[in-house]
Amino acid sequence: MRWCFGKETIMKQDMIAPLATTDLYDEYGDKLRVCDVQMTNFGGHKAFAGKITTIHCHLDSGLVKATLNTPGRGRVLVVDGEGDLHTALCGDLIAGAAVKNGWTGVVINGAIRDSATIRGLALGIKALGTTPRKSTKDSTGETDVELNFGGIAWRPGDILHADMDGIVLLPEE
Repeated sequence: MRWCFGKETIMKQDMIAPLATTDLYDEYGDKLRVCDVQMTNFGGHKAFAGKITTIHCHLDSGLVKATLNTPGRGRVLVVDGEGDLHTALCGDLIAGAAVKNGWTGVVINGAIRDSATIRGLALGIKALGTTPRKSTKDSTGETDVELNFGGIAWRPGDILHADMDGIVLLPEE
């Protein structure tokens, strides 16, 4: 089954058109998972959508860099940095790689850096905040695992819609 909203079909090949999170909630209610963490928009795209890929890492952006340097095919990378704002898990170079490789967005339960440059990129980015500190790049952590933050489970393959009002997840169908 494809998720439909009115006459629009959300999925179109690999790309997913972003729809308003408020409209999706009005249509689907509690079938959606709504992130309770209030994240800031940093990227050039204020609304974005896509199937999610997940990473759990702490103070180490090696897996983030490696993943965003692979073909994104319209996906959104969700990174659980355990809410730590001590070091950034994404900066302008990593975000630039995401754009170059066809990623639609990045959601980070943690910090980013180079926010002024990132605001000009054709990419959706939501994060808790910023810091000038860079992280290690030892590639410690896990990929494609279920994450839990913001009061919800984030599962690889779920469909994410994000805009200025928040982030919602539709289960993969």
